[in-house]
Amino acid sequence: MLKLFTKSDYLLRETFLGLKRGGWMNWAAISTVTVLLFLFGISLQASWQLEGLLNQFGSQLEISVFLKSGVQAATLEPMLQQMPNVTDVSSIPKEVAWENLVKDMGIADIRGATEQLNGNPLVDEMKVKASGSDHVVALAQQIGQMQGVDEVLYVDEAVRRIAQLNRGLSWVSLWVVSILTLTAIAVITTTIRLIVMARRREIEVMQLVGATAAWIYLPFIFQGIAFGIVGALVSWGMIVGLQEFVGSLLAEQADFIQFVAQGLSLGADKALLLPLALLALGSSVGLMGSLLAVRRFALR
Repeated sequence: MLKLFTKSDYLLRETFLGLKRGGWMNWAAISTVTVLLFLFGISLQASWQLEGLLNQFGSQLEISVFLKSGVQAATLEPMLQQMPNVTDVSSIPKEVAWENLVKDMGIADIRGATEQLNGNPLVDEMKVKASGSDHVVALAQQIGQMQGVDEVLYVDEAVRRIAQLNRGLSWVSLWVVSILTLTAIAVITTTIRLIVMARRREIEVMQLVGATAAWIYLPFIFQGIAFGIVGALVSWGMIVGLQEFVGSLLAEQADFIQFVAQGLSLGADKALLLPLALLALGSSVGLMGSLLAVRRFALR
C-alpha cells in the first residue's frame, strides 16, 4: 500500500507540475475542449428534447374515425381500445355532432333544420389517440381497413416537420462535433508536446537512470485527461446555466409554449447521462491527444 501511495503521489505531483508549466497553452486546450463539449452537449440535449417533443405531440395527436351510415360507435369502440399502441378512444354520436354543428351555425330550431335535410346527415365519429407519433400512420391505416369505417383523418404535418428537423440537426451536429474533435485533439497534442519539450532535460536524466517510458510519460497522459475533465465540467456548467435561463423565459409564456416546454424537459435518467457523456467524450479526447503527443517521443 505504501508503494502504491508513493507512486500515486509522484504521478499526481508530476501531473500538476506539467499543468503549471503549460501556462496559457493549458487554457487554449481547455477552451477548445470546452467549446467542443458545449456544442456536443447542446446537440445531444436538443436531440433528446426533440424526441420528447415528438412523443408529446404524438400523445396529443388524434385520429378522427368517421363511420359508415348506420354503424354505431359503440360497436367498434371495444375493438379499438384493445388495439396495441392505442391510449384513448372517445366517441361522438351523430346526434351530439349534429346538435353542436347546428349551434355553431347559429340555428335555433334544430328540429326544423333536421326536417329540411330529411334527417341527420352526419355519422358517428371516434377520436383515437396513439401512444407515440411513430405509431400514428400505421394505426390509421389499420383502423381504415376495419369494417364499418368510412374515412380516417389525421394531421401529422407538425410531427413530420419536427422529425425532419431532428434528423437534420443530427447530421449537422455530427459534422460539427467531428471537426471540433479533431481540432481539440490537435490542440491538446501540441500543448503536451510543448510541455514534453520543455522538460526534455529531466526526461533524459530519468531515461539514464533506467526509468521506463510508461513511468516517464504517464503524467503527460494524465494532463491530457485533465484537460478533458475540466472542459467537461465547464461546458456542463454552461449548459445548466443556459437551461435555467431558457426555462425561466418559457415559464412566463402562453399555455402552448408551456406545453412545448414540458415536452422539451429531460427525464432524470437523461439529465444524469448528459454530464457522464460529456466526461466520457472529454476524457477520450484528452487521452487521444496526449497519446499522440507522447508517442513520438516514446518511440525514439
